[in-house]
Amino acid sequence: MKIVLLTPGTGNFHCGNCIRDQALAPALRRLGHDAIILPMYLPILAEGEEPDGERPLFFGGINVYLQQKLSVFRHTPRWVDRAFDARGLLRWMANKTHMTRAQDLGEMTLAMLHGEQSPQRKELDRLLDWLAGEEKPQLVSLANLLLAGLARPIKHKLGVPVFCTLHGEDAFLDSLAQPWRERAWELLAERVRDIDGFIAVSHYYGDRMRERLGLDPARVRVIYNGIDLEGYEPAAAPPATPTVGFLARMMHGKGLTTLVEAFIELRRGERTRNLRLRVGGSMTPADEPYVEGLRSRLAEHGLGEAVQWSPNMTRVEKLAFLKGLTVFSTPATYGEAFGLYVLEALAAGIPVVQPRHGAFPELIEATGGGMLCEPDDPGALADALESLLTDPDRARAHAERGRRAVFEGFGVDRMAREIGEFYRTAVA
Repeated sequence: MKIVLLTPGTGNFHCGNCIRDQALAPALRRLGHDAIILPMYLPILAEGEEPDGERPLFFGGINVYLQQKLSVFRHTPRWVDRAFDARGLLRWMANKTHMTRAQDLGEMTLAMLHGEQSPQRKELDRLLDWLAGEEKPQLVSLANLLLAGLARPIKHKLGVPVFCTLHGEDAFLDSLAQPWRERAWELLAERVRDIDGFIAVSHYYGDRMRERLGLDPARVRVIYNGIDLEGYEPAAAPPATPTVGFLARMMHGKGLTTLVEAFIELRRGERTRNLRLRVGGSMTPADEPYVEGLRSRLAEHGLGEAVQWSPNMTRVEKLAFLKGLTVFSTPATYGEAFGLYVLEALAAGIPVVQPRHGAFPELIEATGGGMLCEPDDPGALADALESLLTDPDRARAHAERGRRAVFEGFGVDRMAREIGEFYRTAVA
């Protein structure tokens, strides 16, 4: 089956959608499908490389912005648009501006959901013409619901089904300023009617989006995310100094503030006074002031040297980073749709502590790889971390169960097989 994955890029940081689709496309190809990724808005940065980089980028972020704000750019020739779509320029702009910050994107989010009636109609026509002439697919997959405005014109032009992954859109939409937030949810409830089927990455998130958008349960299939398991190995021995690790974008929403406060509390305890903290993951220029605030907070307690920061790691660096941990926690403040970082920690043989909300209870139950604690509570997080840090046998049992469960049921090949079967059945 010929499958096109439309995947928004970020330009300058790793995102769950990008990592998922970058692993999914080659896994689908290994199963015999002809699957490609088409990047949208900004270049894809996932595990250090851009997939399918020789193919054009559509709805380039600069052109989309200019066409939204100035009508003259809705009629410029392609050679002008092509200059603004240069990947180097888009990456540079992503590093200099907040091109993916929800607070600034309400108007354009709504425009994209309008599809054929949007100021970006020229970009839509270019995508449709390319698909029809270059890579006529049998099925188009949208990486998330924010692309739902593309479904109807794709079906009309190509006559192929369109599917969509449900993967954390609510957090973005709920952070839009009013009136864009309310209008976007209302328009999205209409646009989902154009989509043939949905893949939810967890039961929690499938239920949540069915309720918010009035989706027919028969149109939603839950297929857990999977990761590329190559290279994930537990360390030969635990680190000499107990170490807690964090791996996600360095921002408040991922719970980094909660973890830092829990770390400060743990360092006061007799049994954990030598504890260290390692913070890894994406950090954009917009995140730097927040991170500097946390550094200052740690310095106030004399703990600046006890924390190691590892922003924007490559895949090789990430695998080495995980081997240096004793226990892992990314205590997101909102209901995560999934949390790929939980699988990554467990695959490396590291037990996890996560808040009791979102998809985390589901993942902990499915893997047995760790513990749950009360959300947004540094004291509760500190207690749970301490219980594993001071009980090596218990921590080891969680780690072994979790690693075994991930390798048995959360690999990318399993995900690709289930998605391929779902697509084949739905198309037939």
